[in-house]
Amino acid sequence: MAKSATSKLPAKAGKDAKARAAARPSRAEAEAAVRTLIHWAGDDPDREGLVATPGRVASAYEEWFSGYGQDPRDYLSRTFDEVGGYDEMVLLRNIRFESHCEHHMAPILGRVHIGYLPCNRVVGISKLARLVDVYAKRLQTQEKMTAEIAGCLEAVLKPYGVAVVAEAAHQCMTTRGVHKNDVTMVTSRMLGAFRDQPQTRQEFLAAIGMRAALPAGDAG
Repeated sequence: MAKSATSKLPAKAGKDAKARAAARPSRAEAEAAVRTLIHWAGDDPDREGLVATPGRVASAYEEWFSGYGQDPRDYLSRTFDEVGGYDEMVLLRNIRFESHCEHHMAPILGRVHIGYLPCNRVVGISKLARLVDVYAKRLQTQEKMTAEIAGCLEAVLKPYGVAVVAEAAHQCMTTRGVHKNDVTMVTSRMLGAFRDQPQTRQEFLAAIGMRAALPAGDAG
């Protein structure tokens, strides 16, 4: 048996999203901007190998940043309360994601682990993966994305607790700047029982292979 959870955005957030959509540049303007960047980088946007690049880049951006056109709460709106009295942790590990940092627009490549303690209802596990994708397909910082995923789960499912850990490599520091390879950033957001009960938090961390205790709040 399924029931719907509230998925409305705050009125101001909805108005802001509509305002951004109305002010969005056209596809032609986006492609012209790419041509300008190619020229600025020192190449000829009209040469054979680059003449179709602006269109390809615009199409790639539509895919990479498709999260702006989606409400993450929609993926959690269908929940199930026939769980046979199950009240233990639900955990989905190793959710791969691809995002882009908002500072350099360089790729962020990593994985997210999500755990929650259900309060009478659960959500399909594929919806947790889709939730990650919605937030990942926006310009992001890893800290913000971690907090957004956890906050959305808490607001919609209203479980006893939520735990989110993200691990990722940031190309803004591996391909430029300090050029440090093999560096992974870890962030976490623990809410409810995962924040207040060390044993519950440790059970989650052990399940994802992180034996050492992380702080009860954010780490990163």
